[in-house]
Amino acid sequence: MPLLLGACKKEAEPAGPATPPTGPVTPTGPSQVAVWLTAPDKTALLYRQKVSLVFGASTNNDPTIVVDTTQTYQTMDGFGYTLTGGSAYVLSQMGASNRASLIRELFATDSSSIGVSYLRISIGASDLSSSVYTYDDSGTPDPALANFSLAPEQAYFIPVLKEILAVNPGIKILGSPWTAPSWMKSNNSPIGGSLLPQYYDAYARYFVKYVQGMQAAGIPIDAVTLQNEPLYGGNNPSMLMTGSEQATFIKNNVGPAFRAAGLSTKIIAYDHNPDQAGLSFVSTVLSDAAASAFVDGSAFHLYGGSINSLAGVHDQFPSKNIYFTEQWTQAPGTASFGGDLNYHVANLEIGAVRNWSRNVLEWNLASDQNYGPHTPGGCTQCLGAVTINGNSVTRNVAYYTVAHSSKFVRPGSVRVATNVPTNLPNVAYKTPNGKRVLVVLNSGSSLQNFNIQYKGKLVGTSLYGGSVATYVW
Repeated sequence: MPLLLGACKKEAEPAGPATPPTGPVTPTGPSQVAVWLTAPDKTALLYRQKVSLVFGASTNNDPTIVVDTTQTYQTMDGFGYTLTGGSAYVLSQMGASNRASLIRELFATDSSSIGVSYLRISIGASDLSSSVYTYDDSGTPDPALANFSLAPEQAYFIPVLKEILAVNPGIKILGSPWTAPSWMKSNNSPIGGSLLPQYYDAYARYFVKYVQGMQAAGIPIDAVTLQNEPLYGGNNPSMLMTGSEQATFIKNNVGPAFRAAGLSTKIIAYDHNPDQAGLSFVSTVLSDAAASAFVDGSAFHLYGGSINSLAGVHDQFPSKNIYFTEQWTQAPGTASFGGDLNYHVANLEIGAVRNWSRNVLEWNLASDQNYGPHTPGGCTQCLGAVTINGNSVTRNVAYYTVAHSSKFVRPGSVRVATNVPTNLPNVAYKTPNGKRVLVVLNSGSSLQNFNIQYKGKLVGTSLYGGSVATYVW
């Protein structure tokens, strides 16, 4: 029978040796280091290990991860997911008490939750909404935005988001549009096409009205990107935007409109892959002094290019922040839990952060048992962090990959220096409450013994191949 301890679950005793991956089952004494483990075979899922780890002298020859809190990097904004329209819908269909329990588990900051601290939401529909809509779907041009309305979000999206904010009022929220209203576009369609220059001013005011309207509903928008995946026009909905178009739109329209309205909401450029075309896009925007003055930083996905390219963006534009805003998990059948665990932790929870990202967001929070809702032509194989079937909740791989950071690395934590021994990618932080947090993946296939060194003292530990652990002291 599975044992459920809040968000920490152990489904069975570990297969293989009787000794679990991080030490003896029975602690030999008080432990200075707490350890949470997820194994690729799901025998341990964010499970608190019963170990005694004490820093001291050591003379072994095992590889050592040296944690140096005197060398600091970026401050973290948080870890989380995209709350799509589909996510909000399936949450809204749960019974009130079941939904409240799940929201507490996901977003509260107590010991029984995973402490999600950052959400991305769509401005209008994404492809994981049940239908395509914007906030001004006039059949004819409406440059005065007389028909602008957030009514499409009132049925369930705003109510669910307000329930989340009631549990975690400090959560950061990033808004991203998948398309402008069709009447603003070159092809008069929600799919593809570009924003017509004559509607740049109207679309800038659309963003202002959105931020103000959400604020009036009790939902503060910390930041916006101006177009999800601007180099891909094949999604439903979608819209194309070049780097030069975005730079012009920011410096002449959105930036001045936000300033005139007194909005503190950040403007974040790009929101797509760190491939050659994407890096050129970001450089075009951030090299434009007039546009860059309004831009907080740039956002990335990882469906092309290398996560290591984010460090190059930081080096080129060190005063600008970097964000990681989307990566999907494909429905089971193509990849395994263990394979996804390894890829996402290595590239996102560790890789993005080691390359200067202030956040890590997975796509998406929740879906039903059929990977819906989605628009016609939208993603049919996007696996949510949780699957909701009525009041039944299944926690999937993205739940655990994010939780290994979100539960322990609270907003305001600062990344600190570590080395990276072979097959032990890792990232470390010091938290606002004075803790040290180290996330380690064994990317190899066999058991690996290693040391953690802090302030000249070492503690020995081990991980089976493909396992991830978070160490806190």
